[in-house]
Amino acid sequence: MESTVAQGSFFENELKGFVFKRVKDKALTEDIVHDVFIRVQDKIGQLQEPEKATGWIYQITRNMIIDHYRKQSKYIDASVVNSHDEVLNFNECVENTLRKLLLTLPLKYREALQMAELEELSQIEMAKRLGVSYSGVKSRVQRARQMLKEKLHESLIIKTDAYGNIVVCVDRDPSCCK
Repeated sequence: MESTVAQGSFFENELKGFVFKRVKDKALTEDIVHDVFIRVQDKIGQLQEPEKATGWIYQITRNMIIDHYRKQSKYIDASVVNSHDEVLNFNECVENTLRKLLLTLPLKYREALQMAELEELSQIEMAKRLGVSYSGVKSRVQRARQMLKEKLHESLIIKTDAYGNIVVCVDRDPSCCK
C-alpha cells in the first residue's frame, strides 16, 4: 500500500511538472491537476487498455490545458491582445531563432531534444526508440538544452518579465530577427 501511495505521489508531482511547464502558474497547475484526477476517476471505466493508462492520463491533461486556454481566450479584450503585439513579436523572434539553432546541433542531440520538447515523449519512451539507456537519453537532452542555450545567448540578448514573456530581444547579428 505504501509503495502505491509513493508511486501516486511521484506521478502527481511528475504531472504537476508537465502542467507547470505549459501554464507557468503554480495555483493554476494545482487546479488543472486536481481536475485531471477528477476526470480520470470519472472516465476510468472507458480505459480499455490498462497498460496505456499513463499515456491516457497525459492526453487528458493536455486536453485540460487546451480547454483552459480556450476558455481564457473567450474573455480576452482585443485591446489587451494589441498591447502585447511587441511581446508576441519578441517571442516569435526567439522561437524562430531556436528553430534555426536546433538544426545546428549534432544529430544525436537534435533528435533527443526534438523528441523531448516537440514530440513530448518521455525519456523512457525516447530510450526505447533510440535504443540507448535511460541515463544516456537524459544526458543527451540535458546537453542539447545546454548547447542550444549557449547558442541562443550567442545570437540574442534576451530579457523576460516575471511571467516569462520576452520584453527585450536584441539580436547580436542584425539580420537575426528579420
